[in-house]
Amino acid sequence: MLERGPGSRLSAPGGRIEDMRDALEATPHGATPYDALLLLSFGGPEGPDDVVPFLENVTRGRGIPKERLKEVGQHYFLFGGVSPINDQNRALLDALRKDFAEHGLDLPVYWGNRNWAPYLTDTLREMVADGRRRILVLATSAYASYSGCRQYRENLADSLAALEAEGLELPRIDKIRHYFNHPGFLEPMIDGVLESLADLPEDVRDGAHIAFCTHSIPNASADTSGPVEDHGDGGAYVEEHLDVSKLVVEAVRERTGVEHPWQLVYQSRSGAPHIPWLEPDICDHLEELHGAGAPAVVMAPIGFVSDHMEVLYDLDTEARAKGEELGLPVRRSATVGADPRFAAAIRDLVLERAATERGESVAPCALGALGASHNLCPVGCCPARAPQPAAAGVDSPYA
Repeated sequence: MLERGPGSRLSAPGGRIEDMRDALEATPHGATPYDALLLLSFGGPEGPDDVVPFLENVTRGRGIPKERLKEVGQHYFLFGGVSPINDQNRALLDALRKDFAEHGLDLPVYWGNRNWAPYLTDTLREMVADGRRRILVLATSAYASYSGCRQYRENLADSLAALEAEGLELPRIDKIRHYFNHPGFLEPMIDGVLESLADLPEDVRDGAHIAFCTHSIPNASADTSGPVEDHGDGGAYVEEHLDVSKLVVEAVRERTGVEHPWQLVYQSRSGAPHIPWLEPDICDHLEELHGAGAPAVVMAPIGFVSDHMEVLYDLDTEARAKGEELGLPVRRSATVGADPRFAAAIRDLVLERAATERGESVAPCALGALGASHNLCPVGCCPARAPQPAAAGVDSPYA
């Protein structure tokens, strides 16, 4: 059960979100030994001419023809060739810098992307030139999976290798743990679901189903997500999303007195049709709910940090159109984005990791049945199909 704290905020073993790490903040150590935070994200095009080059970056090495990439890029062209993710990252940067300044945390925040400007290697080169030697990385992915964690770590290793080839002094890089069950990530999502429920017509509100949405990935990738001991049917990826779904449903029940039916569903499938991916798809799920007589649905995109293209197209465009076709009232709740509570959660995670690196004892802030994730990804965690070096893990070549 979620405990209630003052101001209707969630509480957790590490403390309420409004008073997280008071004892740590009172110490002179701050973020020591870290001297910078790097926001690491996917990146996205910022105009029509960027779309195909961006997709070439995303699919590099797969031999996909340019004409096929133009077809895939139609989703972006519907929105002027602009992905909202870069502006959303700028907003998160501003929120983090504001929160850090207000709480006396002297830690500069940089931003680098995997697939578009500002590119990760360029940002790391800038950080080295600025004298940064202990860097903590925040990836805009909250859950364990190859594409959501290890691939970012592989990109970090690639960039460090590039800097090493240039003869630059390499910084030490650590990565913030998975934050899917941190109260500062959960609370904005809970509020978003409550607001979407309140926006439904009163006669269908209490019977509304909640569809918790996340990115579909190949079954084989899901089954091997997380540490080796978590491998199995769906792996850590599915288990973590289910835990978040339960936490949100329970919070909604506590605040409204209504226990809504719910299911974890998937979106944004790609790749060869003969390869099994996680199901059901959100549009198929809407059809099934309509056939079963569900009066309304709230789509809660718990797998996404911000309202980027896959949320705008797959949910706000395709899934909403499916709801209209069926005559089924559908609402989509907000993602966390640059919510001040999320910025506070990142500050909390920075202080937690810094204290751990200093050898201090810290109670991690985490809700639900799974507890706090690991700080260092172990060997065999979210493995790649072809082994590649990955930074910020037990097997990192750049320890």
